[in-house]
Amino acid sequence: MKLLSPLLLCLATAACGTSASKRLRLPELRTVAHVDLARYVGHWYEIAAFPQSFQRGCTASTATYTLRPDGDIDVLNRCRLNAVDGPEKVARGRARVVDEATNAKLEVSFFRPFWGDYWIIDLGANYEHAVVGHPSRDYLWILSRTPTMEPRVYEGILARLTVQGYETNRLVRTTQPAQPVAQ
Repeated sequence: MKLLSPLLLCLATAACGTSASKRLRLPELRTVAHVDLARYVGHWYEIAAFPQSFQRGCTASTATYTLRPDGDIDVLNRCRLNAVDGPEKVARGRARVVDEATNAKLEVSFFRPFWGDYWIIDLGANYEHAVVGHPSRDYLWILSRTPTMEPRVYEGILARLTVQGYETNRLVRTTQPAQPVAQ
């Protein structure tokens, strides 16, 4: 019971909290029209994100997605703690598509049976960048296939996020190594 009480308190607190979408009276978050999962999987570098407690101290953050035979996706998140050469922190999870018409709405779980929304809301024409959000607009990640992103591409993403109701001033740029890391 001692272990269950903090969990119940966290769930109750989360349920009572007001999301950015409700607070700002925003319409439903729009996803991209379609995601080709075979092109989406692979290695991504985090360019910027809304700060989250589970990423505290992380830098050089990456995500590697691998398509599974059952259609789900293995998720491998890595970061370095406090410096690009700091100790590695790893989180493994699984994602599943919840909107098969678009493949743009997924759920991800690192602690089953709990799943969280993972919506692809912006995607480069050649899958060179992606933006992952949450319907509440309280979570946001800008991802790239390379450790850096051209300023004009980043600014275009920010403009589209503003139209979607995101508070882009909350974004924190993620420090990445100067050269891509071999996987």
